[in-house]
Amino acid sequence: MMTPVSAYLQAHRERFLAELVEFVRIPSVSTDPAYAEHVQRAAAWVADKLNAAGPLNARVIQTDGHPIVYGEWLGRAGAPTIIVYGHYDVQPPDPLDLWTTPAFEPTVRDGRLYGRGVSDDKGPMLIPIKVAEAFFATTGGLPVNVRFLFEGEEESGSVQLDRFIRERGDLLGADFVLSADGAMWRIDEPSITVASRGLAGLELIVRGANKDLHSGRYGGAVANAAHALARLISSLHDDEGRVAVAGFYDDVEVVSDEERASYTQLGFDEVAYQQSLGVPALVGEPGYTTLERLWIRPTIEVNGLGGGYQGPGGKTVIPSEAFAKITCRLVANQDPDDIQAKVETHLHMHLPPGVTLSVTRDSHGALPYRIPAGHVGLKVAEIALRQVYVQPPLYVRMGGTIPVSESFKRYRNLDTVFFSFSTADEDYHAPNEFLRLHRLDEGLQAWAAYWQALGTEG
Repeated sequence: MMTPVSAYLQAHRERFLAELVEFVRIPSVSTDPAYAEHVQRAAAWVADKLNAAGPLNARVIQTDGHPIVYGEWLGRAGAPTIIVYGHYDVQPPDPLDLWTTPAFEPTVRDGRLYGRGVSDDKGPMLIPIKVAEAFFATTGGLPVNVRFLFEGEEESGSVQLDRFIRERGDLLGADFVLSADGAMWRIDEPSITVASRGLAGLELIVRGANKDLHSGRYGGAVANAAHALARLISSLHDDEGRVAVAGFYDDVEVVSDEERASYTQLGFDEVAYQQSLGVPALVGEPGYTTLERLWIRPTIEVNGLGGGYQGPGGKTVIPSEAFAKITCRLVANQDPDDIQAKVETHLHMHLPPGVTLSVTRDSHGALPYRIPAGHVGLKVAEIALRQVYVQPPLYVRMGGTIPVSESFKRYRNLDTVFFSFSTADEDYHAPNEFLRLHRLDEGLQAWAAYWQALGTEG
């Protein structure tokens, strides 16, 4: 049955889409200082939309980094209180030449809106703002008490939000967090994410001679920093694909046979997955399926490396320096500090002769997270998704990391329910990121159903 709220959402859908296009045009890249002005502009845009939605008293809170946007409505006495979380910052658009249309000129093609940040996380985080508008416009209030909390540093480690959650308990009283960030597993059925992996990062620099050297005059007499780096990176895994760092797996949670067996019921098609990625084979830790490698096993990955001449043509030098950036995805019971220490020890132990090594540990690590089974937020999510999709949702894990969920748990003992309507295949962090337009429609209806059900069930 059509409710006044759902009718309002349908009637104003084209305006919502136009606002999303406007939002995506703002190049709010948080990792590059050159975009700082645009990040500020995006924060102001979000606060304006919150205040236009209703009496949310939204404001931009400046920090030592990028701003936090906060708004609240606490007018439903006796009802649950939730924190709605999202982020308005985006990844850098590079490489620009691989975009079919410019990253910050959002374009609709074949039922999809293309643009950097449209799926991660501008489209999903705009949805609850518009749902609030619909409730205020049709009923004068919300079914539950809501605190909106949107950050501008998710793509660069959520440093300021972590501090905000630790210090501003006066603004964070709630029953749990409902996150507009995250993603459903696949497009053909609804899903609820119940766990995410943690993160630990390091950057290493290998140095040889005190300057680049002529490869004819010095080749064969001094160490090549690029060669040494290649050997060092190769040492991180054994020939079968297991991480070779001593103690790396010591604290890894042993997942029950029952849970592992349940993954086989999800209908994951490894062949289709491989073909969609255009790779000749799937690889990884032996003894585990691809899905298990993505969800319940830790990894070490090289995210970038370089050294020596990078320009056109040749330049016969022995590079004096080479670097690599490494991240580890962590699973339950693993600690970022412990893993960083073990990886750093391994690197020093396996350093080839003739070079030196410096290692910088990324301070923006995150613990793995899992929401307790039976949490009321999960039950309400299932009710809302059944209403929209007319089928029960799958319960899945996430291979990625959302640092804020761990911060909410550690400092405020708040669990996080992921309720995003982007999908894992929408190329976020890559060229040609997109959001399916029907997911915007489904998300609007599902968020409205969620708040309504929580107001009743809670």
